[in-house]
Amino acid sequence: MADASTDGQPGPDGSGKSEIAGLPAQVRQDLTRRLKRNKRPFRDDDVQVVEPPLLRRAVGASALGNCMEWFDFGVYSYLAATLGKVFFPGASPAAQVISSFATFAAAFVVRPLGGLVFGPLGDRLGRQKVLATTMIMMAAGTFAIGLIPSYATIGIAAPVLLLLARMVQGFSTGGEYGGATTFVAEYSPDRRRGFLSSWLDFGTFVGYALGSALVTALNLALSDAKMLSWGWRVPFLIAGPLGVIGLYMRLKLEESPAFQQQLDEHEQSLAKESAGTEFRTIVREHWRALLICMGLVLLYNVTNYMVTGFLPTYQTETLGRSSSSADVLVLVGMVWIVVLITFLGRLSDRVGRRPLYGYAAAGMILLAVPSFALIKADGTWLPILGVLILSTLLACFAAPSAATLPALFPTAVRYAAMGIGFNFAVAAFGGTTPLVTEALVSLTGNDMMPAYYLMAAGAIGLLTVRHLPESAQVSLRGSQPMVGSKKERRELIATSRELYRSGREMSGRH
Repeated sequence: MADASTDGQPGPDGSGKSEIAGLPAQVRQDLTRRLKRNKRPFRDDDVQVVEPPLLRRAVGASALGNCMEWFDFGVYSYLAATLGKVFFPGASPAAQVISSFATFAAAFVVRPLGGLVFGPLGDRLGRQKVLATTMIMMAAGTFAIGLIPSYATIGIAAPVLLLLARMVQGFSTGGEYGGATTFVAEYSPDRRRGFLSSWLDFGTFVGYALGSALVTALNLALSDAKMLSWGWRVPFLIAGPLGVIGLYMRLKLEESPAFQQQLDEHEQSLAKESAGTEFRTIVREHWRALLICMGLVLLYNVTNYMVTGFLPTYQTETLGRSSSSADVLVLVGMVWIVVLITFLGRLSDRVGRRPLYGYAAAGMILLAVPSFALIKADGTWLPILGVLILSTLLACFAAPSAATLPALFPTAVRYAAMGIGFNFAVAAFGGTTPLVTEALVSLTGNDMMPAYYLMAAGAIGLLTVRHLPESAQVSLRGSQPMVGSKKERRELIATSRELYRSGREMSGRH
């Protein structure tokens, strides 16, 4: 079931045992459960067809939000040393960087609060309304940073205002990624969810690459004095127009099919209960899925923030390289991820999410130290190779995430559960990665501490993958099967008839 017309699909007449035998095990198990519950094969109204134009708009508008969020992140990461001088001028160079990263990390402290607020709202009011709100808040917070006077102008109020703007960003982001992944996952046909959801993180790394490329260009075009005076403001001010465009696109979206559907009988009681006690329901009934979600988010985001947030500053402050060479090196890695990520998303639909996560987590344990040894090497090509290795592993974590994480939870609580699991893990482990790693390097004097940190994340990720249920090509819990065309719906109905008949024959023999 990897594509609309290949591998294991029934013929036009829906006959033949080979179609059933060719189903992936997890798909067969899911269809069998649904057929037993329905006590009949699928009919037309049991299978949701997503129109391609709606699907393209949903994916595009959601990816734009991620793009904008990570445009800001790329800008902030590449300007960390400059921002330290603008807002913390009295500190030592190391303290300036740590203070800048501390302000960066502070935004992640309020992300869980944003998830707790926006998640339940998304489950009750709708995904589209909440995503439009988070878009405008995120743009406003980023734009505000570009307007804050420096420490030399207003003193201690400058870093305080920077902190407040970052907290607005963090609060809105608490509802952004969980909502965007939920929205796209609920729009995507089951067979292609990995590929289509990977465009979300494609937007992530395009945004980061655009932000970092803009800062790199400014560093090359402007003197240090001009960058400190006004150049650093330019990237943040660009976020205003981007936010207006993103808001317009999101207001044009229709609500996701899964949210519009009447919940099936299996989920109705959960929906009623969650209206009053959603947080307790999620923790009590879905704690195992929450732990799996947090383990995967830790694996992805520790790697992500290490490469995107810490590596530029590591090269300039620890390895003593010029900011332009450090910026270009990481930018090469981001472009490589952009090239890889949708191919890996499609691969996860074919081979499964678990193998992709598992092999990459094992690769992180084995390759983190060699990668940093290459990054520290003199010359050009060895550091590039080290960054490309880490970037490839990061792409393997990023590509399946937006399809895998929402599949852990049922429709009735999906947005809220994602808000809890994703944001608590990011706040505790992801956003703090640059700060903690910089502090560890400063305290120990060991510039290989980042590699050891990545190895620990890889070990936790590998343990998590052991407990991860395979969800490739499987319908989302609490939602109807999703297909991309009427032809696929006919094929799925024919498959359900054959599987239902096969099940009845097996029952008859017993």
